[in-house]
Amino acid sequence: MPRPTEFRTQPLTSRARRTLLKAGGTLLVSVFASLPARAAQILAVRVWPADDYTRVTLENDTDLKVNHFIIKNPERLVVDIEGIDLNPTLKELVAKIQPNDPYIRQVRVGQNRPNVVRLVFDLKEEVDPQVFTLAPIGEYKHRLIFDLYPVNALDPIAELIKKGEWARDDGMTVKPPAVVAEPEPMPTQPDLPASKIGRADKPSTLSRMITIALDPGHGGEDPGALGRGGSREKDVVLAIAKRLKAKIEQQPNMRVMLTRDGDYFVPLNVRVQKARKVQADLFVSIHADAFVEARARGSSVFVLSEKGASSTAARWLANKENAADLIGGINIKNHDRQLASVLLDLSTTAQINDSLKLGKAVLNEIGGINRLHRGDVEQAGFAVLKAPDIPSILIETAFISNPEEEAKLTDESYQNQMADAVLNGIKKYFAKNPPLAKNRMT
Repeated sequence: MPRPTEFRTQPLTSRARRTLLKAGGTLLVSVFASLPARAAQILAVRVWPADDYTRVTLENDTDLKVNHFIIKNPERLVVDIEGIDLNPTLKELVAKIQPNDPYIRQVRVGQNRPNVVRLVFDLKEEVDPQVFTLAPIGEYKHRLIFDLYPVNALDPIAELIKKGEWARDDGMTVKPPAVVAEPEPMPTQPDLPASKIGRADKPSTLSRMITIALDPGHGGEDPGALGRGGSREKDVVLAIAKRLKAKIEQQPNMRVMLTRDGDYFVPLNVRVQKARKVQADLFVSIHADAFVEARARGSSVFVLSEKGASSTAARWLANKENAADLIGGINIKNHDRQLASVLLDLSTTAQINDSLKLGKAVLNEIGGINRLHRGDVEQAGFAVLKAPDIPSILIETAFISNPEEEAKLTDESYQNQMADAVLNGIKKYFAKNPPLAKNRMT
């Protein structure tokens, strides 16, 4: 006899088991259906206006579903975001649109219907909107991005002309001051023909302007490295680049273009494209790195490598800098995934050799104002150095993670000294390597 507290059951038939599971599933569905869905939360809103494009970022705690469309006469971009309710953070977007924004006149925010918020951007001109989401990375949660590009994209050369920084160099209408090469030492071979011997009183000249592309690293959503005192790499390198730009503009035979002149993000491949569009003779990318150990210090210069990094540190740094697109945020659907590999395939040994010459000239000058992290130019696969036809260098001006060097980087005197050193290196490079005449690039 079984005990009173015990009982025996017959095994359930397969039909009975299915009936029980179905009933249980229905019960669970009804329970969850009765629970209200938690709306996603907007955590931060940011606006990055620039001549190139305006970016609006909504950072949130989950991935969002979005629909958008354009309304004409007047131009408006309408965005419906599902799964959220209007909150105070999202309302802050209205005040973040500045009067000088090139493309947005104002934005209106409202609860269109339950769990759907509508944004209406009143536009100043016709735009080509790119709306996409970014997965969490680094310090960021999910991001919803609106990039508003002008339908009629800006031409970098037209911009330089408008600013008075471009002159025809066809040798007919304009004769800019020449690049003067430093006289080489007289050769010792007595049988060398006189026509092959350079004369100190007749230096070589070239009657065309030199165009230099300066590339302040990071920007916008991508702050770059952070100093312990609160400095951001994107800010200090832009300050140095602007000082260097002003010094280059004082040279009678040079003109200059910045890949970014404000606090906004520029994808790595676009930086290269901008340099090629203005037919740059040099590309100089400016950075201020960080390391896990605060004692790391010194300045460095890097060029592209065809065969791999010259050191483990160079490879680590290149990987870190190449991740800027992920942090800054690119629209994968519109990004030319093949561009980087194509440019690398087209990068020639001659271009890398010229980059090494430029790098050595600049490194020697920088060594006069700051300790060098390494005494030689290093090489690695930096995506931003892959212009196939432009000598390109990347300068790490100092370690922003080192308190002493962070203080230097934010000091106007040091910024000026760094700009002077880079310019002197550029001038010495051209003194020994005068730029060749080149055809107009399409």
